[in-house]
Amino acid sequence: MNQTVFVLEDDADIARLIQHHLEAAGFPARIYGTPGSLIPDAERQAPALFLLDIMVPGGDGLDVCRRLRNHPSLSSIPIIFVTARAGENDRVLGLELGADDYVTKPFAPRELLARVKAVLRRFERPASPASIVFEDVEIDAGAMQLKVRGALTTTTATEFRLLDYLARHPGRVFSRDHLLDAVWGDARFVTPRSVDVYVRRIREKIEADPENPRYLKTVRGAGYRFEIPKTVDRAVVGEAAMRA
Repeated sequence: MNQTVFVLEDDADIARLIQHHLEAAGFPARIYGTPGSLIPDAERQAPALFLLDIMVPGGDGLDVCRRLRNHPSLSSIPIIFVTARAGENDRVLGLELGADDYVTKPFAPRELLARVKAVLRRFERPASPASIVFEDVEIDAGAMQLKVRGALTTTTATEFRLLDYLARHPGRVFSRDHLLDAVWGDARFVTPRSVDVYVRRIREKIEADPENPRYLKTVRGAGYRFEIPKTVDRAVVGEAAMRA
């Protein structure tokens, strides 16, 4: 499996530091001081992960993230921002654009590596391969694909993990802290507000009216609950598990 990481970082010292530690850990790194050739290079050979600074000459890491998330063949590749912009609003904006993590400078190299490995683990296939099908929604864990009204709908690895976890426990109320433990694991940098961002992004993809969700409900003061209509054919899930 290709484990190359594309790094957008204009500070030469920081870029060398990141490259050194990534490659020592077995992740080949390609460094970009400006965003100009990053996406064209990724189109030729997609990396396992993007590390993006936000403030770079000749462009903006946020815009690069936006373009990647709208790209037909690169949209599902994990993205981590590595930036000096440490405000919570900056972090939330990055997550809203589809980033899987947000690391602030200065950072410890071991921490950055831990975050890279954690995000890549999230991108691995879920342990349960069964599909969940209800009404116009199909969650295919084996392929890590979401289909809505028959059309393939792009999700990030983190979005898919959260959706899959909630849908496999219909009717249960989960607090934000529980979801952090279940989906993000040891990624304690993620805040409860981050969970809200991901829930909003999921609703925009599966709900006909995200402001009045039918499936992914908010339970005030408690967290979130996923509701699957009672008409769903549970045999679909069982058959998919047997085929896998």
